[in-house]
Amino acid sequence: MLPDDRAEWTAFERAVGDVLDRLRPGDLVTYGDVAAEAGFPGAARAVGSILRKSDGIFPWWRVVSASGRLLRDHEVEQTERLTAEGIEVRDGRIRG
Repeated sequence: MLPDDRAEWTAFERAVGDVLDRLRPGDLVTYGDVAAEAGFPGAARAVGSILRKSDGIFPWWRVVSASGRLLRDHEVEQTERLTAEGIEVRDGRIRG
């Protein structure tokens, strides 16, 4: 779990958090997009790790794999949230 105090986060965690904080309803990005925008291209898996440790403080449902695949264990919830924001999902993937 990430510490409550962002001052205790690493530079990477803060940079990723800043990118995730800017996501708005209807936005959709990949883990790689977040890593690159945070200044750490190639760190897509580490972005996933931060999302897992974040205890829901970030809009995790707006982040998908490069292939558009949703999270296997959270596919139903992610589909519901994305659909509510106007994003088309079919067969566990983003359509568009």
